[in-house]
Amino acid sequence: MTAHETDKYVYDFAEGNRDLKDLLGGKGANLAEMTNLGLPVPPGFTITTEACKAYLATGREPDGLAGQIEAHLEALEREMGRRLGDPDDPLLVSVRSGARFSMPGMMETVLNVGLNDHSVVGLARQASGSAGPAASGGSADPAASGGNDRFAWDSYRRLIQMFGKTVCEVPGEEFEHALDEAKRAKGSTDDLDLDADDLRGLVEAYKKIFAEHTGREFPQEPREQLDLAIRAVFESWNAERAILYRRQERIPADLGTAVNVVTMVFGNLGPDSGTGVAFTRDPGSGAQGIYGDYLANAQGEDVVAGIRNTVPLQELEQLDPKSYHQLLDIMARLEGHYQDLCDIEFTIERGKLWMLQTRVGKRTAAAAFVIAGQLVDEGLIDLDEALHRVNGAQLAQLMFPRFQLDHEIPPVARGIGASPGAASGTVVFTSARAVELAAEGRSVILVRRETNPDDLNGMIAAQGILTSRGGKTSHAAVVARGMGKTCVSGADEIEVNVPAKRFTVGGHTVGEGDVISIDGTTGKVYLGEVPVMPSEVVQYFEGSLDPAHIDNALVRAVHRIMTHADDRRRLAVRTNADTGADAARARRFGAEGIGLCRTEHMFLGDRRELVERLILAATDADRTDALAALLPLQRQDFVEIFREMDGLPVTVRLIDPPLHEFLPPLEQLAVNVAVAQERGEDVAKEEALLAAVRRMHEENPMLGLRGVRLGLVIPGLFAMQVRAITEAAVAVTRDGGAARPEIMVPLVGAVQELETVRTEAEKIIAEVVGDSGVEVLIGTMIEVPRAALTAGQIAEAAQFFSFGTNDLTQMGWGFSRDDVEGAFFWRYLELGIFGISPFESIDRDGVGRLIRIAAEEGRAARPGLKLGVCGEHGGDPDSVHFFHEVGLDYVSCSPFRVPVARLEAGRAAIETTGSDSR
Repeated sequence: MTAHETDKYVYDFAEGNRDLKDLLGGKGANLAEMTNLGLPVPPGFTITTEACKAYLATGREPDGLAGQIEAHLEALEREMGRRLGDPDDPLLVSVRSGARFSMPGMMETVLNVGLNDHSVVGLARQASGSAGPAASGGSADPAASGGNDRFAWDSYRRLIQMFGKTVCEVPGEEFEHALDEAKRAKGSTDDLDLDADDLRGLVEAYKKIFAEHTGREFPQEPREQLDLAIRAVFESWNAERAILYRRQERIPADLGTAVNVVTMVFGNLGPDSGTGVAFTRDPGSGAQGIYGDYLANAQGEDVVAGIRNTVPLQELEQLDPKSYHQLLDIMARLEGHYQDLCDIEFTIERGKLWMLQTRVGKRTAAAAFVIAGQLVDEGLIDLDEALHRVNGAQLAQLMFPRFQLDHEIPPVARGIGASPGAASGTVVFTSARAVELAAEGRSVILVRRETNPDDLNGMIAAQGILTSRGGKTSHAAVVARGMGKTCVSGADEIEVNVPAKRFTVGGHTVGEGDVISIDGTTGKVYLGEVPVMPSEVVQYFEGSLDPAHIDNALVRAVHRIMTHADDRRRLAVRTNADTGADAARARRFGAEGIGLCRTEHMFLGDRRELVERLILAATDADRTDALAALLPLQRQDFVEIFREMDGLPVTVRLIDPPLHEFLPPLEQLAVNVAVAQERGEDVAKEEALLAAVRRMHEENPMLGLRGVRLGLVIPGLFAMQVRAITEAAVAVTRDGGAARPEIMVPLVGAVQELETVRTEAEKIIAEVVGDSGVEVLIGTMIEVPRAALTAGQIAEAAQFFSFGTNDLTQMGWGFSRDDVEGAFFWRYLELGIFGISPFESIDRDGVGRLIRIAAEEGRAARPGLKLGVCGEHGGDPDSVHFFHEVGLDYVSCSPFRVPVARLEAGRAAIETTGSDSR
């Protein structure tokens, strides 16, 4: 027996069920489920996704498929008492796509398959006595069949139009032009005003269009129509719009689509017929009630195309009370059966209700949380299932402010939505000006070509940041996300002129003081102020809304589900915070410690002069003096953070970037010195600074003198930081507080580096701690691939690992994250090389494997080794699930992503252990 003889490619609706979505697609599985529930579903059969995948792989139908289609078609014809395309009493079918995941409008459908020049006449006779797809047709008085003639010829023109566009790639506008011309000739703008003769003429016009574009006549053989339509649905899986949709929704490209062949029912038979869409709850808010649209005397595509205005579903009660109440009963039954919001498509054919589709309905983020809570209250699902039905991406949407757009406003530019939210404000071009205006109580948008550490104060002061360069992992993007600031980066249409205090785009000039609005979700930039709506969910997390005493279904639902997520999760959630204010905010959002405190931010602003003194130190004494001046400032920074965290662990990363990043750019400094020399000014200090910058300049500083290397080359630098951290912890403890410092050595690639730093650090810690009882852990950041591969050795000198996934991804891939997004990532995404940027979601196969190796070998060498992650991936929903699987102890992320990480950590736990039916 050959392989194809055992392959089953076609299933009758009665053979399937909703659990076969991978094989039958969502539509086919749900049609089967409704059939088995005894609901009124037009008979039909489903061609499986396996048949589609085989076709796409070889370019031809798999062996055995044609015979199986023939057998199921013959069975359908026997059940209906009609033959496909019979000239006297034709059976007509629709051919519809149906993938595993809902992809509305992305793939193809062809209605009325089986009509031709002969069967159109039989359809008119059949329609005169039809009561549904099971009717035998009967005879009719030709004199009384004018309306039926119109219906038949209207159905035929629809077939030619859909078949031509879908199957043969005839431009759809050609058919639209012909339809418009027919309506103009009739003196009307409504399709319904075209009579049978008008539509007969339109059919002839459509057939000419088809022949002109395809070089052949419209196929008259019904089985040929069916076979070509099936192949077109297969091929639509790889249509451009379907590919783009899959990338956007992260739907795997290798699933394929099923094809559903369904007996036609007609909503365009007259005023007692129609078609509609219904939702068992409001998909926008989650509110319970009757939601949907209905269109009398129409087929389904009329609703989608919007050629006529629909009426609210409630009006069906006056038009057809029997069908209306039957529909309500079915909606309640389906929601109880699926235990979720259901999206339903239906047709009424001369007072007979037919169910064409149901699926678990798409919904807004707010509705997802509200509906999950409602279904728990109704006893349909438990809290574990409610937690499973929401996700971190939805929660993130609820946390950011959004524009209140009553109508679409054309953007003046578009960049990359780098940090979600909506912000309006006065344009400024320098950090100093941002701080100045913010101090006056004004909202500002900081506009730069790109930001750097010097812009931090301005970024803090601004409501939003707009850059003409960079991507989602640029400095502006990373810092903005960490602060919860709205950011649009890489808006390369904008020409930013900082000295002139203006930017130009599309013929517009925007100067300092003008107002713009930016959308950090869509990347759109608007001229003028757009009203902003605050997020109630953020108000809840910050404590200004009490879910127990507020009439807000969304906030109550979020509180309930978040509480359950915290009960269920194993992963702790820390935050990345560099100031006391950030730490306090993160704690309000539920952070259980700090996983990354970056000390380099403490060397900016007024302290830059002290850093310059350190770099320019000519003697050991000069260097010691500079470090001594920095010590109390660093100590006070840590005191503030330890007090805010009040005994929660705080992981402090010793200085990581190369020191020359704290100095003026080489080119700028060289120009300034040359100009000053030309003027005869005393530039001895500037010349010394220029010499130091030139001495320290590196072609690739991210792979140069930074991290542990810098600490080993600059004597006393790490020692000063270790002392500041330890003295701060002791001071807080002796004042009655609690401090749990964890010192993290960055960029370690060899255990000897860590051992050298640790030896010196332990001496300082022992000297400072005394009898205070403070315990200081020493660990390292795993961000160099070699560190991951030698983790067993490094664990012997480390009390904890924290995975720096930003650098680990950069070095693992050989990417410069500051350059590659704008340079070629768009092409990689377009070609499907990436489903998503590896800087956004962890690369499980490559970088993830390094993490898994390091975790396993590290714990093998040191049982109980604490493991965490502090890169951007710590707040990414998909990445959180991976970190749970690998066995990490905690994730760390920016304050505003803490709730997202908490939610996803809970979801990861229930997916691992299963529901406990709470």
